[in-house]
Amino acid sequence: MTCPHCRESARCKGFKSRQLVSLFGPLEYSRHYYLCRHCHHGISPLDGVLGLRAHDLTPAADEVVCLSGLEDSFATAADTVLPRLAGLRVSESTVQRATEAAGERLAEAQHAGQTFGPSTPWAWHKDADGKTVGYVSVDATGVGQQGSRGAKAEGRMAYIGMIYNPVPEERPRWANPTAAKRPEWKARYVSQVRSLAELAEPLRRQASQVNLGGADRWVALSDGGIGLEDFLRANFPRVEAVILDFYHVAEYVAKLSRVLHPGDADADRRWRETTCEELKTSGGSAVLEKVRSLDLADRAGAASVRAEVVTYFTNQTHRMDYPHYLAQGWQIGSGPVESACKTVIGERMKGGGMRWGEDGADAMSHLRALFCSSDNQWAAFWSKRLSEK
Repeated sequence: MTCPHCRESARCKGFKSRQLVSLFGPLEYSRHYYLCRHCHHGISPLDGVLGLRAHDLTPAADEVVCLSGLEDSFATAADTVLPRLAGLRVSESTVQRATEAAGERLAEAQHAGQTFGPSTPWAWHKDADGKTVGYVSVDATGVGQQGSRGAKAEGRMAYIGMIYNPVPEERPRWANPTAAKRPEWKARYVSQVRSLAELAEPLRRQASQVNLGGADRWVALSDGGIGLEDFLRANFPRVEAVILDFYHVAEYVAKLSRVLHPGDADADRRWRETTCEELKTSGGSAVLEKVRSLDLADRAGAASVRAEVVTYFTNQTHRMDYPHYLAQGWQIGSGPVESACKTVIGERMKGGGMRWGEDGADAMSHLRALFCSSDNQWAAFWSKRLSEK
């Protein structure tokens, strides 16, 4: 046979046994073994046919091990979860290697242009004009990093992009108002510890697979992080608005309100609530003028906070047309992607004292995003992998 590594001829050396860990216990089998005299690699074609990898897990056991490593620490997966739930006894290092290897395969496949499962056009819900709307968002969250010899290193950012179809509260705006029960809330995620630019192609392919192009309107939300609006507009040019998350704006209002009314909780609350309501009824420009015209005499420390708020509003006012957004029936909160930062990344990768190697963090972020996505993307990935062997 031809050696897959160097394309030279490899000779059969007879049969060689291999031990495997399966969901039914240990297995041992013999298969033909070939050795390349040119590069000295050994090859067993049957291993590839059976979908076996270097860590001696059968494909089914591999998936279960990866699933446990995805949901809890590698040590807990090896010591508690796998023995109790599946009767599998493997080392912590095996769980880590298998899980990160799966994430690396997923990352390679996604960046090579692959998607998993059939195209699944979503039934997009409607806005106040009766137009169907698809949503896109992107955010970033820090992940602790492990340096050489166990030293703590500077953290890296995990970027998370999502395509989603939030369900309106008003039944007439559902894609199918006659549905007997509330429709499922759908989202597709992609995540990685790489540059933001590298998130673009995988996110666009997710959008294509759920037919974002079939929605009449595209709306984007973000928290105003550097480069996020440019990314969204460049990669989703049909976006009608990149809306600034209302609750991030409200935090700036609250910060200013506290220094305007020190020691007076009721006055603080009234000013904050009134100003936030003005944001919704009059928009960011009107509130900016209100903040600029404040009389700060005898209010020590308020001037510097006001300057901070004025700068923030000046830079972001074009994304604070909340009266228009609300009249259209669009969402004004980036809660879904904020939640994704916690569920996709935080729940598994930001535990107390956790630090990751860069490659391991990237692999895990890819895998977590796949697992959390709608349309059973996890099963589609593993089915595709097995069907190709």
